[in-house]
Amino acid sequence: MFELTKADTHSKARAGILRTAHGEIETPIFMPVGTQGTVKAIDHRSLKEIGSQIILGNTYHLYLRPGTEVLKEFGGLHNFMNWDKPILTDSGGYQVFSLKDLRKIKEDGVEFKSHIDGSKHWFSPQRVVEIQQTIGSDIMMQLDECIHYPASFIDAKKAMERSVRWAKTSLDYFKETRDNYETKQHLFAIGQGSEFKELRKICLEENCSQDFDGFSIGGLSVGEPTEIMYEIVDFSTDIIPKNKPRYLMGVGTPENILEAIERGVDMFDCVLPTRNARNGQLFTSNGKINIKNSKYKYEKKPIDENIPSWASNNFSLAYLRHLFIAGEIFGLQLSTFHNLAFYLWLVKTARQKILNGEFLSWKKDFLEKYRSEE
Repeated sequence: MFELTKADTHSKARAGILRTAHGEIETPIFMPVGTQGTVKAIDHRSLKEIGSQIILGNTYHLYLRPGTEVLKEFGGLHNFMNWDKPILTDSGGYQVFSLKDLRKIKEDGVEFKSHIDGSKHWFSPQRVVEIQQTIGSDIMMQLDECIHYPASFIDAKKAMERSVRWAKTSLDYFKETRDNYETKQHLFAIGQGSEFKELRKICLEENCSQDFDGFSIGGLSVGEPTEIMYEIVDFSTDIIPKNKPRYLMGVGTPENILEAIERGVDMFDCVLPTRNARNGQLFTSNGKINIKNSKYKYEKKPIDENIPSWASNNFSLAYLRHLFIAGEIFGLQLSTFHNLAFYLWLVKTARQKILNGEFLSWKKDFLEKYRSEE
């Protein structure tokens, strides 16, 4: 599934290719989040125009709406949403465990109530794989237990051990069943253990001893200090085999992504570029912008001349500010278009710099400029 194209000689950064039934993905890659079968405030044509190679869906949300029967009727999510490129689905574990008072953890799964209507449901490792087979995602995630931060060593150990058991159960079920719709699917394991390296090591070594297609680093970006996140990422990528893709779940800012690429991560997803766009925060090659700020009222410069996208180059900051102040939907669309274009430009440029042997010097120069405007 994964081919390592180039390893940086001065860091753990790497460029590779992921091969799926719906196309190849050049890594490092950022995956726009389309939780419910759509990336908020942007259409499919625009996603392709800015270079989206893969998008992310969520098993929990798609299971509740539109439901597996609808997805089965359409032959999977690709057909349902008319998207012909790869899709990765999260297991929904994070959402289920975030329900707190609405869920009950058992050894063989988790019982939970829908946040929509309060109806009762059951997720087991096998059931979550089955749902993702119905979704038809190219890359599936195991069901894991997501622990809060901070967590005690004992609580983190219990969650990690359960996640390891569920990983094996998921893989066994996956091997016993067939991919739906006659397309090859891939299953990733998720590393847990909170901030404790001892637990992370046990989890990753156990998962890596099994025949998973890739490995995710989970349980981060949940409130821990950034330094701890980087430390755990660095520690984890030393354990994950070099011939398998590494996915850092739910991360993050442009700085987070570049630091994680330096530490050997291949795949990223985060709601930050789309959510922040809808709130008026833009990520640019010159730093972050709060477009509602009055200083942009007469600003004729485009959003970002360095980003090769229609939205970034063709509209003034003053016009975009006007759209937000006036409450126009077009403002949300333009800002979303730009932010995703920026994130995809960022990882594409990082890949090119890795291939050219220039990653660390470029990263240093980029971050100095990016942070200088904050």
